[in-house]
Amino acid sequence: MSSKSIIAIASDHAGYQLKEAIKEYFEKKGYDFKDFGTYSEESVDYPDFAHKLAGAIDRQEYERGITLCGSGNGISMAANKHPRVRAALSWNKEIAELARKHNDANVCSLPARYLTQNEALEIIEAFLNTDFEGGRHQRRVEKISI
Repeated sequence: MSSKSIIAIASDHAGYQLKEAIKEYFEKKGYDFKDFGTYSEESVDYPDFAHKLAGAIDRQEYERGITLCGSGNGISMAANKHPRVRAALSWNKEIAELARKHNDANVCSLPARYLTQNEALEIIEAFLNTDFEGGRHQRRVEKISI
């Protein structure tokens, strides 16, 4: 299996517990994943983990990633500093679907403190199983990078 079919995942301390639940879900569903940390609930700086994951996506080592922090905002902002990363803060299934369909998002950022485990898994499934529509959306995506 190529690393491109492996889902990258990273969180800060606030997202750690939900990340661990997502990893268990991935194992049950047969999804391969790479955990970029953090590996405990000890306080850490979210950009350190966002940049590890986003750097790997930017280098095209992975096609999709999941990031988590308390609000989902900080880790998403840090990940989006990488030119090939389009991280979308997704707080429900519909937002995740639209981020894929219209924005070709390759990272789904979750607000760990505001989602139940079931909500997070529903969002992730939508993100992983929705295709980019292309067409008129392609030219818009091409205009995102400076």
